[in-house]
Amino acid sequence: MDKTTLQLTQGLTPTLGYSLLVGLGLATLVAAIVIRRLLVRNTHDFIISDRKIGFGFGVGSVISVWTWSMAVMMTSAMTFEWGLSGLFWFVAPNGLAVMMLIPFTRVLRRQMPNGYTISEFTKNRFKQSGVATSIVTLTMVFGIVLEILINLKGASVVMSTIFNIDWTYAALVGLISVLVYSYFGGLWTSVMTATINLLMITVPAAIIVSLAFDKVPGGALAVVAKVGEVNPANLSVLRWDAAAGFGITLAFGIFAAAIADQTFWQKAWAIKSEYVNRTFLWAGALFYPIPIALGTLGLIGIAYGLNLSDIGGDSAAIGPYLISHLGLPFFIIIGYVLMILAACYSTIDGAGSALSSIVAVDIVKRFAPRTAESRLFVITKISTLIGGLVAFGIVLSGVDFTTLVLTTYALKTSILLPLVLAILWPRTNTIGFVGGIVLAIGIGMPLRHVYGDLVGTISIVAISGLTVVLGALIRPERFDYAALRQSTTLDANATADSALPGAVTAPAE
Repeated sequence: MDKTTLQLTQGLTPTLGYSLLVGLGLATLVAAIVIRRLLVRNTHDFIISDRKIGFGFGVGSVISVWTWSMAVMMTSAMTFEWGLSGLFWFVAPNGLAVMMLIPFTRVLRRQMPNGYTISEFTKNRFKQSGVATSIVTLTMVFGIVLEILINLKGASVVMSTIFNIDWTYAALVGLISVLVYSYFGGLWTSVMTATINLLMITVPAAIIVSLAFDKVPGGALAVVAKVGEVNPANLSVLRWDAAAGFGITLAFGIFAAAIADQTFWQKAWAIKSEYVNRTFLWAGALFYPIPIALGTLGLIGIAYGLNLSDIGGDSAAIGPYLISHLGLPFFIIIGYVLMILAACYSTIDGAGSALSSIVAVDIVKRFAPRTAESRLFVITKISTLIGGLVAFGIVLSGVDFTTLVLTTYALKTSILLPLVLAILWPRTNTIGFVGGIVLAIGIGMPLRHVYGDLVGTISIVAISGLTVVLGALIRPERFDYAALRQSTTLDANATADSALPGAVTAPAE
C-alpha cells in the first residue's frame, strides 16, 4: 500500500462544499418552521417540550447529540494514533457513559419531577447557595460552549480537508446554518431533527466504511496484516501507553461529560417519565456501532503509512482524507460529508437548546424572576446565537482538535464526583461540593499541565471526591430530597402563558 497512490477525487470544489453546508441547514430550517408553528407556544415548550417526548424521539435525540464530531472523527483519529487500543479506549466508555445516567435520572425524575436544569437542582440541593449554583451554572455554560466549539472544529476540518475550504469560513457558514434553524424551534426542533440526522449516520456509516476497505488492495485482511507489520502493538487493545496517554483521561472525561452535561439533563426532564430509563439504556447500547465502524478508518491510515503532515497536521482529518483520496464514488463522498455535518449540526443544535434552558431557568429567572414571558422567550432564543458566536471566536484560535477535547474533559472531570455524590449521597454539603470543584481545578489542572493527562486526571478525581467526604465529616448534615419537589420554575406558568400564533397541542408520540 503506497500512500503516493492516494489522490483527491476530482470535482470536490469549494462551491460544492458551501452548498452542502447551507443546503443541510436550509432543509432543516423548513422542518423547524413547521415544528414551531405546531408545537412551540412559550418558553416552557421551547426548553422542555412540555415533558412529552416519547421513547422513539428520545432514543434518537440522545444518540444523535452524543454522536458528535468526536464519535465520527476522533474515533478514527485515536485508532490512527494508537491502533486498536485507541479504538477501544475511545469506544468502550462512550455508550457506557450514557447508560450510567440511569440511576441519576431515576433519582431526579422521582424527587424533582418539575426540574429543568442540573444547576436548578444544585440551587435547591444546597439551600439556595449562590456560590454552588453559580459554579455549576458556569461549568454547564462553559461545557456547552465547548461542545459547540468542538463540533464547529469538526465541521471545519472535514470541509477544509475534502473541499479545500478555508476552515474559518467553513466554521462560520456551518454555524450560521445551524443557528438559523435552531432559533425557531427549541428542544422540539432539536429532538426531531436530531432523530432524522441520526438516520443519516447509522447505516450510511457502515456502508461507507465497507466500501473504503474494498478500495484498498487486498481488502480488510491486507489492512490488518500491514497494520501488524508496522507495529504489532497496533493490533492489541491492552497497550498501556494508550491508556496512560489518553485512554484513562478520556474515560473519566466521557463519564463527566455525560453526567455534567445539561444537553442530557434537559432531555432527562423532557422525556415522559415512564420512558426515561429505557431511553438511556437503548441509546447507550445503540450508539456503539457508529464509532466502531468509523474508527476502523484509522487502520487504513496506518496501513498506507500516512503521517500527520500528509493530512494537514490534525489526526482528526484522517477519516475525511481517506474518504476523499481512496477513489470512492463521488456520491459516497458526498454522503460521508453529509453524515459528518449531520452529526455536528445535531450536537450544536442540542447544545444551543440546552444553553437556552440554562439562560431561562438559572440566569434570567434567578436574577430577574418577574421577567415577562414574551421577553423571556426572546432572551432564550437569542442566547443560542450568543453561545454560538462565542464558540466561533474560540475556534478562530486554531487549537488542535484532540488537545481541545482532552482539555475540555479534564475540566469536566472536576465536577464529576461532587455532582454524583450530591445526587446520591444526602450527607454531601455545600462546603464539600464547592471546595471539591474549586480545589480540583485549582490543584488538579496545574498538575495535569506539569505531569501529563494521567496524573492530572487521577489528581482531579481524587481531590474532588476526598474534599466532598471531608466536608461531610467537618459539618455533618443530611439533605431531605423531598424538598426538591417544590421546584416549579416555569411549569406553573406554562398553561397560563399566551400561546404563539398557530400553536396546537403537542403530540404524545
